[in-house]
Amino acid sequence: MRRWFVLCALALLAYPLLGPAAAAPVPHRRPPPIPVGVLHSLTGSVAIGEKPITDATLMAIDELNARGGVLGRRVKPLVVDGRSDWPTHAAAARRLLRRDRAVAVFGGYTSASRRSMVPVFEQLDGLLFYPTFYEGIEASRNVVYTGSTPNQFVTPAVKWFLDNRGRRFFLIGSDYVYPRAVNAVIRAQLESIGGTVAGEGYLPLGERRPQAVRKAVRRITAARPDAIVSTMVGDTNLTFVKELERAGATPKTMPVLSAVMGETELRVMDARPLAGNYVAMSYFQSLPGRTNRTFVDRFKRRFGRDSAVSDSPEAAYTSVLLWAQAVERAGSTDTDAVREALRGASLDSPEGTVYVDEENLHLWKYARLGRICPDGQISLVWQSETVIHPVPYSPYRRRQEWLDLIRSLYDGWGGRWDRPPGGRELPVATSKSVMP
Repeated sequence: MRRWFVLCALALLAYPLLGPAAAAPVPHRRPPPIPVGVLHSLTGSVAIGEKPITDATLMAIDELNARGGVLGRRVKPLVVDGRSDWPTHAAAARRLLRRDRAVAVFGGYTSASRRSMVPVFEQLDGLLFYPTFYEGIEASRNVVYTGSTPNQFVTPAVKWFLDNRGRRFFLIGSDYVYPRAVNAVIRAQLESIGGTVAGEGYLPLGERRPQAVRKAVRRITAARPDAIVSTMVGDTNLTFVKELERAGATPKTMPVLSAVMGETELRVMDARPLAGNYVAMSYFQSLPGRTNRTFVDRFKRRFGRDSAVSDSPEAAYTSVLLWAQAVERAGSTDTDAVREALRGASLDSPEGTVYVDEENLHLWKYARLGRICPDGQISLVWQSETVIHPVPYSPYRRRQEWLDLIRSLYDGWGGRWDRPPGGRELPVATSKSVMP
């Protein structure tokens, strides 16, 4: 017993001599990062518009992490290339949700990519933040739509043109679901307000052959419209602009209203031939305000002074901040909790204060019309007096009629959201063919 007491006493005397290492607490384990997906096309025909969306998304995530992350955890972006291919988007979304356990995905640019992904998010109860203006005719509880619906960008612009430039419009677009559906909305609008569709045509997605584009331009100039509404995306725009100029069409004689093109596309082409034409969007880089100036300055410092930011990259940046705000409010990354925290949320974004609609998870946004400048910037011509309520299903037709249109396109293209290679051009969806 005495020997035991002596050993204990010696141990107590020796403890201070062991130094701080012996008394150091167990290191605090850093909480695991929050995985989120970033799913856009970095290669292929629409990469021209999607690379800046990825850039803006990653910039927002880096800003969150610089401030300590979300719920004290670093946000880990999992970047995937959608390759301008819609089945690739769907497969990648499934991997992000199931294998990588992404709590949210920021992704999609074309409506074909979104419509391919939505069933995956609904099946696995994931949350997709979609940053692109689109045709509407959709409202999934698993998607937060931070882009504009038609009543927030293109139909107000068409009304402005009808009041200020003329009543005859030619509708030209890439042949996939967004141009087809949004042109059906415009056609229905014009029938209701006294305008006329002088013609309507489509080119395959990614079409760059000059002879094919030239044929479409000849058809347009022969119709002599007061304005052209363009919903062409990606590389096709470059060829279309050149052929219009070759045909002698000018902004004074036949102005183009683009419901797709923004500053990021203008940056990679010679904007001078386009100067004087118009763009319908909710955001332009040139907008005044401290929040937007700060956003643009940060973007240019990171990606170069010659970089440009447009509507979808700005909406993608806003998406990340809205998600982070909702996660903090919910105290969780759980899909149901975050979705409920998003309803009615507001944010001072670069485009102005936006609000998440409590029912359809779209944003209340401003409608804006801009004119293209020779330097590739877009100057503001008109904007709505206040933010506009998002209406996914245009009131010019019944809801079921719009759904029937979407189904007819999908079936007509053989179970896909764009015209298949070598496929025929489907008939134009006039009011008679849309309505039963």
